[in-house]
Amino acid sequence: MKRRDGLAEAAGRWSATHRGAAVLLWLTFVVAATVLGGFVTQAEPTPAELTNGEARHAEHILERSGLELPAHEVVFIRADASAVDSAAFRATVTDTVKRVKATGKVRDVVSPLDPAGRAAVSADRHAVLVQFDMAGDAVEAKGEVQPVLDAVARAGRAHPGFLVEQFGEASFAHKYDEKLHTDYTNAEYLSFPVTLGILLVAFGALVAALLPVVLALTAVVAAGGLLTLSSHLVHIDQNGSSVMSLIGIAVGVDYSLFYLRRVREERARGATTRAAVNAAAATSGRSVIVSGITVIVSLAGLYLSGNGIFLGMATATIIVVAVAVLGSVTVLPALLSLLGDRTDKGRIPLLPRPRAEEPGDRSRRGALGALLAAVLRRPAISLVVCAGALVALVVPAFSLHTSDPGVSDLPSRSLPVLQTYERIQQTFPGSSTPAKVVVAADSLDGPAGEAALRGFRAASTSTPGLSGPVTFRVSNDGKVGVATIGLVGTGTDERSVQALRTLREKVVPETFGRVPGADVAVGGATAASVDTNGHLSGSAPWVAGFVLLFTFLVMLFSFRSLVMAGLTLVLNLLSVGAAYGIVVLVFQRGWGEGPLGFTSTGGIASWVPLFLFVFLFGLSMDYHVFVVSRIREGHDRGLSNGQAVERGIRSTAGVVTSAAVVMVAVAGVFGMLPQLSMKESGVGMATAVLVDATLVRVVLLPAAMKLLGERNWYVPRWLSWLPAGFTESAPGSATDDAAATDQPDGTDREIVRSGA
Repeated sequence: MKRRDGLAEAAGRWSATHRGAAVLLWLTFVVAATVLGGFVTQAEPTPAELTNGEARHAEHILERSGLELPAHEVVFIRADASAVDSAAFRATVTDTVKRVKATGKVRDVVSPLDPAGRAAVSADRHAVLVQFDMAGDAVEAKGEVQPVLDAVARAGRAHPGFLVEQFGEASFAHKYDEKLHTDYTNAEYLSFPVTLGILLVAFGALVAALLPVVLALTAVVAAGGLLTLSSHLVHIDQNGSSVMSLIGIAVGVDYSLFYLRRVREERARGATTRAAVNAAAATSGRSVIVSGITVIVSLAGLYLSGNGIFLGMATATIIVVAVAVLGSVTVLPALLSLLGDRTDKGRIPLLPRPRAEEPGDRSRRGALGALLAAVLRRPAISLVVCAGALVALVVPAFSLHTSDPGVSDLPSRSLPVLQTYERIQQTFPGSSTPAKVVVAADSLDGPAGEAALRGFRAASTSTPGLSGPVTFRVSNDGKVGVATIGLVGTGTDERSVQALRTLREKVVPETFGRVPGADVAVGGATAASVDTNGHLSGSAPWVAGFVLLFTFLVMLFSFRSLVMAGLTLVLNLLSVGAAYGIVVLVFQRGWGEGPLGFTSTGGIASWVPLFLFVFLFGLSMDYHVFVVSRIREGHDRGLSNGQAVERGIRSTAGVVTSAAVVMVAVAGVFGMLPQLSMKESGVGMATAVLVDATLVRVVLLPAAMKLLGERNWYVPRWLSWLPAGFTESAPGSATDDAAATDQPDGTDREIVRSGA
């Protein structure tokens, strides 16, 4: 009775048969996605979506009231040789104010020479702040601030001897986005040639190396267009777009590697191109689908975080992984079928040609083969030693604590506007990162509201940790007001956190909290950092539980093995835990400050641990599913457990190593970015993949499977109802099936039937 093709096999068989149509459909899809995405702009998260807790509540009150809190800016003017009372200093201030107003982009300009701005004069009277707000919407202000920055720069050039610099919400966001866009773009441009170089070494041929890069590139391009469209449903920030490129390159190349390596193996055994592609579709194609589903399921766990940044990251990466899987099982078989042996064109001299691994062949063991043989001879000792080493790496992870680096996410030397921020903070602590106290009540214009405001202003000068001046704005209906007040510290350090605690627990209850029926919430940068950090800590167990549960179920349905599903969780937890430990040592304890060029904040960025858990848990499944599938394939062919494990590990070692090196290189490129949180995530991903592809896949996995024996594939009777899921009958090797020859028209007559 003829067996039905599995999903991957059916897609690969159709693609290899309808090669021109498959390639044309893929190109049409990529172009259509890109063009459609170009018709709209990417929708970014609102301020409320980027935070959680009380800070989000404050933003929601503002949104509902229609009260727009403008982006606040300051111009820092300092002269060591002149004091504020000198004619030259006053002329510089007056000219700066004039130039800023002339841009037409600002409002409510307050000069330090006016009575309302006298508080913005430093204690030594050698520095002042010119304060103003950007006209229009605060979210759009970063796109309108450049003319003001230019005007301030001209003022500085017109007055030698005076330092004239601008900093604020809009100017920082503008320069920060420019910097990140440049850095991310350069990293993406660098990652492709690095990946190509690695693949040239892996395959020894230009065409074979280009195929995975081309598929990854087209997948990222198509996903970019789809992402722009989807951003109007789930808003995406720049972090989401950048992570999409990183993951897209990695999985696109990985999936192509799995497919291409299997085709070359089958061709080396004597199969025709068509038979080799069909065999790859039934094996590597299936692994790609299982791996892709597992990655997508893991990423979906981020939706439980309730944070806009993670929602964007999840959406962006789910899209690019889905597109990469689609391309791998549709257009890639067509390209491999079209090219045939031409994938070996452009061979690199001195690099070895691929050849098939035959049963009993010991000639190619090398260092890996010797290590694997030792592991399988002494599996218990190998398991204890390797697991002990990983546990030692996991131990530092228990001291992990998170903190939002704030403006410290970038070193000041990498961005001049941050140097301005530091100078302002030294002279006017808290002035650049004010807290926002949002009040909603039936009326703020009455005696109770006025008394609360007077008390709040008085507290700003008498309460340690708070600094003026205080601004207060009221909505048109008089029911919502927002007061701003400075907090000492950098905005995210312990001094700022303590000042926020004082504001929330003491000052606000004794002032605005006494207005009848008042709904008061404190927001701002410091509040957003504290509240988001606390929220993510609370949601992390739910996200982790979701990922663990559904990874277990996917593996259970894929391999119909309770033991294999459980072993997968244990191995992945060890590799992720080891990555956590390394990140703590390198960044939290500062061991990598010199080599990586950063200053430790004493903690890890609040979004990084959850990001690493979800992404590493998903991405490690690339190698795990591929390796276990080959082991299961050998087992189903009748090999003993030890033989199946050895052959499965050895036959996948090359492609796993190549895929891991690509992932480590791409993550390493992003780990070299100046942004501290991206360094943490890049280094964490690179080290985790390295640990996973070496210690876990070469030592722990074979040792554990050798010890478990036939129990590897155990399914209890009460789970006998499980469907086959993605499990397909393994194809025989080309040499085991009937021979076939190429057809006169260039197509291949099948010699490998994928399945018994």
